[in-house]
Amino acid sequence: MEIEELIEILHKGNYSCVIFNHGEIVKCSDRGIRDLLRILETSPATLDGAMVADKVVGKGAAALMISGHVRQIYADVLSRPARTLLNSTDIRVSYGDLVECIINRTGTGICPVETLCKECNSAEECLPLIKRFVDSKN
Repeated sequence: MEIEELIEILHKGNYSCVIFNHGEIVKCSDRGIRDLLRILETSPATLDGAMVADKVVGKGAAALMISGHVRQIYADVLSRPARTLLNSTDIRVSYGDLVECIINRTGTGICPVETLCKECNSAEECLPLIKRFVDSKN
């Protein structure tokens, strides 16, 4: 499968994220980073070497994909902090729009996960912050 086919599935199905690996397609519908974190924690092989097409990739999502050893990412919207973090890897990255930061769901400020990860210099630094954030919302 080519990344363009995965992007088409992402848009036609109105998914938040689509993952292709081991001949299988995983379609995600949750907003934010919940699906990626769940997959990383419960079935990390799904991400290892995968191609991912995602609507929005901020620094938190980038950290999860790096931690999962994804090999290729397409994002409709990619934040500059995510791009900087991804630049330190060999992950192939393409995107529609590059933005200064990801905006929160209400449009009133910066995404809380993007804010949490702002000072982190690696995916490893981001992970415990992301886990705590998601756990606090459950």
